[in-house]
Amino acid sequence: MSRLVYVLNGPNLNLLGKRQPHIYGHETLADVEEACRARAAELDLTLRFHQSNREYEIIDWIHEARETAAGIVINPAAFTHTSVAILDALNTFEGPILEVHISNVHKREAFRHHSYVSTVATGVIAGFGTQGYLLALQRVARLLNEGAPGHG
Repeated sequence: MSRLVYVLNGPNLNLLGKRQPHIYGHETLADVEEACRARAAELDLTLRFHQSNREYEIIDWIHEARETAAGIVINPAAFTHTSVAILDALNTFEGPILEVHISNVHKREAFRHHSYVSTVATGVIAGFGTQGYLLALQRVARLLNEGAPGHG
């Protein structure tokens, strides 16, 4: 069985550590990737780690994951609140989908309270900082170990 997990990051996360550090912290996306790779190794997972400011690239990676991956961890960033196209792509994925947000989106502006992705996600992790990625990987690994069905 595949143990490949895609970790997908949406717009502006390339600025992690520089953009609004009082909200998102000082860690960079490279730091997050390094921590995720270390945790994945402990959990016997293989990672593909991507970030894009372009919606179509995220959709293409989800389509690619359909053929190769056992799970998806996604921080859709601003696309969380706007992208029916990402939702539609995720609806075609049969494995677990974990939605991650660095900040607690429910304590922020009202428009951030709605997530298209949450309607298809197996689980949502918000407000744990970048540790949320590690928690999501841990959950995906457990679901795969248990042979649990995907998000559907």
